[in-house]
Amino acid sequence: MGMVRFARLIAGIGALALAACSEAPTEFGAVDEARLLDAANDPDNWLSHGRTYAEDRFSPLADINLDNVGDLALAFAVELDTNRGQEATPIVVDGVMYFSTAWSKVMAIDAATGRELWRYDPKVDGAKGAHACCDVVNRGVAVWEGKVFVGAIDGRLIALDAATGDEIWDVVTVDQEQPYTITQAPRVVRGKVYIGNSGAEMGVRGYLSAYDAQSGELVWRFYTVPGNPADGPDGAASDEVFAQFAGETWNGSWWEMGGGGTVWDSLVYDADFDQLLVGVGNGSPWNHRARSAGEGDNLFLSSILALDPDTGAYKWHYQLNPGETWDYTATQQMTLADLEIDGRARKVVMQAPKNGFFYVIDRSNGKLISAEPYTYQNWAERIDLETGRPVEIPAARFADAPYLVTPSGLGAHAVHPMSYSPQTGLVYIPSMQVPSAYADDVNYKRNIGRWNTGVTFLTPPAGLVPGDTPEARRAYITAQTKGRLVAWDPVAQREVWGIDRDWPWNGGTLATGGKLVFEGTADGLFHAYDASNGDELWSFDTERGIVAGPISYRANGEQFIAVMAGYGGSMGMASETGWMRRPPPNGMLLVFKLGGTGWLDPVPAVQPRPYTATEERFTQAQIAEGQTQFFAFCTICHNGPTNPDLLSSPVAGDADAWQAVVTEGILSRRGMISFAPWIDADQVEAVRAYVLTEAERRNEMEN
Repeated sequence: MGMVRFARLIAGIGALALAACSEAPTEFGAVDEARLLDAANDPDNWLSHGRTYAEDRFSPLADINLDNVGDLALAFAVELDTNRGQEATPIVVDGVMYFSTAWSKVMAIDAATGRELWRYDPKVDGAKGAHACCDVVNRGVAVWEGKVFVGAIDGRLIALDAATGDEIWDVVTVDQEQPYTITQAPRVVRGKVYIGNSGAEMGVRGYLSAYDAQSGELVWRFYTVPGNPADGPDGAASDEVFAQFAGETWNGSWWEMGGGGTVWDSLVYDADFDQLLVGVGNGSPWNHRARSAGEGDNLFLSSILALDPDTGAYKWHYQLNPGETWDYTATQQMTLADLEIDGRARKVVMQAPKNGFFYVIDRSNGKLISAEPYTYQNWAERIDLETGRPVEIPAARFADAPYLVTPSGLGAHAVHPMSYSPQTGLVYIPSMQVPSAYADDVNYKRNIGRWNTGVTFLTPPAGLVPGDTPEARRAYITAQTKGRLVAWDPVAQREVWGIDRDWPWNGGTLATGGKLVFEGTADGLFHAYDASNGDELWSFDTERGIVAGPISYRANGEQFIAVMAGYGGSMGMASETGWMRRPPPNGMLLVFKLGGTGWLDPVPAVQPRPYTATEERFTQAQIAEGQTQFFAFCTICHNGPTNPDLLSSPVAGDADAWQAVVTEGILSRRGMISFAPWIDADQVEAVRAYVLTEAERRNEMEN
């Protein structure tokens, strides 16, 4: 198959006929400030990441509704060139859809027919994929005054011609010698393009940058954590606030690992107060004791920052987790709304972050209005409404003993967008319950360029969870791991309805004026529900897990629903699934309409590879060392269905081939770099010993 392929249509020439009657716009990417400010009144288009600056992911379109959603069918599909995770939100402007895919590629198609207009490949070096903590995903593009902007996984911000896909400018936004990446969708306000970066686990210092949309010149930068005091001020917009108070909240030698605080997902422009709201991530390393000697709040980790969009000047902040130590980020989607609370009209920002609490915050000043758990959590008793600080359960900081914390670093809500319907007054959250046993890594060793957490999370030790054996304890954790679609009342701070899922890491949600909620799930189904009560009204089997959030738009007088399908991200690489041992098929853009006549070719049946078996035997010391190194360096990318399962790899059966891949890096162009900077040849062989021993155990269990 070629890089892109349309699903065959039942009416063989239907696509060509539709393409012939579809009118191309006279001006491509015609988006400006006035149009974005008025996007709520432009239901035919999806002009920015969350449709409007409020990022509520609500489409007023009601042509598809409770009465006829059963007639929804595939209109067309575009097959992509990889099975890596697809997390993008497409943008639709005047009949043209612009979307990014894994490896930061971009396409433009006719939004009514799927006819390709152009495609762009930033030609990222495959070895850069090793710096991506959570897959080589990309969450979308921004469109402004004839340009399409995309952040590339290698740290570049690129401007493309919206009509042709030709490159206009390309700027490097990070030090490419450090393990920075970009997966974030850019945002544009008044001619400035905003982009953050990723890589906190790898050992970097986070910041947000603003670039001139016309020239690509840097306008301002705001660092979210302080640098090395010995280096002095950065000459950045953040200098003043760190000198005033934020710098005093750090201790130890945090700068040696960068400090973290990357801005890797959520940004919202609040026109009511002319401020940019910025979601800030976790620390580097995670463990507060390893990062900041266990002291200080560590601003601005796990915070919502309000900045002046023109200058980057600090306005206010709200920190969700002072002294963050669990990978509880505040990078999850922020949504603006006007709510009536206690008889008063309040302009609020709402967030359901990783830590499991739903926050409603006064966006005029950053003061907390309310916060209640939207899912099970066991790290805090409550959020104190007077101070805005959590009342933590002391044992949850795992200082003296391991602690089974829920949610874990995967979060109660992660990259999957939520939506808010002003019709129902509900927020629709793809939530998760993923526990993990955390313990203080007393032998923490810095590995710049690889994962650095300061936390050990192997099999829960005896006594922490039920089970007499490591296998039983792992099975217990697996049984507790699940997902739930939560319909949440942000005023009453309570769940109105919910749908349990057998597996977390499900897709984002879309609410529509047809009183519907759409969501894809990890098992490949795309669902439509009654927004008021959660009754399922329709579903479609895509045969590939869905992580991304859907959109809706109208073209040629018809309403469409579109979603990117392609399982990946953190859980796609790092977590075993009971339902998928084979690699997932290539991702697809799927577009639906009433009476659609498209179909998908079925995914060919693929039997999972058997676990690798050899006659070799290894010492217990080798196996123990291999397990340590496997969990330190391998499991984050090779414990899920997206990347090769090492336990089934034929390379594991050949010691020389294993060394060639892991030590010499012969597959670096495919993202499998050499690990020689971190582990020696004996340790590499020990990893192979553990892999083969674990494969033998799995074979015995299955046979």
